[in-house]
Amino acid sequence: MSFPTHCKYIIIGAGIHGLSTAWHLGKALKERGDGSGKDVLVIDKTAIGAGASGIACGVIRNNYFQPAMRELMAHSVAIWEEDQEKYGYHPVGYMQISPEPMHEDVAEIYKQQKAIGYDSLFVEGEKECLDYMRENIFHDWQARAITSVLHEKKGGYANQMKSLYRLADKAEAEGVRILSGVEVTGLKTDKDSVTAVETSKGDIQCDWVIAAPGPWAKSFWDMLGLPNQIDIKGPDGKIHTGNQMWTYWCLVEGVLGVEPEYAMDNQGNMPPVIHVDSVAPLFSSEDGSLITDEMWGIYYKPDFGFGGVQGGAAPYIVEGDIQVDPYGIDSPDYTVTPEFVHMWTSALAHCQKRYEDKYHLYKNEPSGGLGCFTPDSFPIFDVMKQNCYMILDSNHGYKMIGVGQLVAEEVLGKEQALLKPFRFDRYEKGELHPVSHSPFPWS
Repeated sequence: MSFPTHCKYIIIGAGIHGLSTAWHLGKALKERGDGSGKDVLVIDKTAIGAGASGIACGVIRNNYFQPAMRELMAHSVAIWEEDQEKYGYHPVGYMQISPEPMHEDVAEIYKQQKAIGYDSLFVEGEKECLDYMRENIFHDWQARAITSVLHEKKGGYANQMKSLYRLADKAEAEGVRILSGVEVTGLKTDKDSVTAVETSKGDIQCDWVIAAPGPWAKSFWDMLGLPNQIDIKGPDGKIHTGNQMWTYWCLVEGVLGVEPEYAMDNQGNMPPVIHVDSVAPLFSSEDGSLITDEMWGIYYKPDFGFGGVQGGAAPYIVEGDIQVDPYGIDSPDYTVTPEFVHMWTSALAHCQKRYEDKYHLYKNEPSGGLGCFTPDSFPIFDVMKQNCYMILDSNHGYKMIGVGQLVAEEVLGKEQALLKPFRFDRYEKGELHPVSHSPFPWS
């Protein structure tokens, strides 16, 4: 088939957002009777899942301090549940295990989960939390200074590539064309709109562009000539000038090379995904030295796809001249360090006795990648230049499989209430999302 010179809807990026949007857009056009998936083209410079979606740990949760994020995540969890086997989705649940400084935040999350009908259970008190974890989840649980446990009965994790290829199959079944090896080199614009996408194989004229670039968000922002510094109206009503639009964080994850069965719960079943934040001093499981006496956090789960216990810790900001390519494990610069391995394996031992002597089993393989974050670390879903829809997920991406359905509706003219809190003008208006006490920038 010849390379196209025109397509009504061009979607840039074959990750979770691009593929989900393509499928839902093709389906909606057919249902409306004014088009079909043949009007939709997905292009990616490498291949399906070659960006952040393909290396994501796959955790799916509702646990957010921000009401708008909770509602959006509840919508996405419901979509994961619609086709869970073929998505490779494991609905094992999710646990937020927290110290006293986060108690009030997590209590509010639980309260609002109840208000939207999201199934969860909340445990309060240090003894009560320890008893709940030992009696119901892990008999060897030993994390100290935990005063609240939020146990989400929904959510869990999914296999990244299985879910991405399932979305691709659904999109192609609607007639959508997916072209890999097509790099976007620019966007042709007139005064108010994008007229064509410039690629390594030629220009493609279009009526709409939907950009789902993941960690390449800044590149597409720059192609549209949008500002790299913005003003933000704070909660105090004051205008704060000169805020950097994009910040890169290095994402740190890895795998402990034990058999996944080693990590099962008291009943021998897959446990919930575990997320622990702690103010207890963290000591090395190797030599007993103090690693940190400040708040720290980790997450982990047994995962047959990764062949062990997989998880990570809070990312760190990357300064200087950022090179997004090569991405992920192919990067010589943005993969995990020995310091992460030491911290994460020690934190596993802090939480469960079974990991106290297992640090040497860490899989010494490249892992990690870059995330491109907005000023408040939350997504932007908005139309720029009249016909360029930007899905800028600020590294919340993989779990948000439902965003594509909502974006497809907005591109076809029907505004979605779940996406309104994520407009770019929230910075100018001071309509910011509340900030939690978590050490993670995405909670």
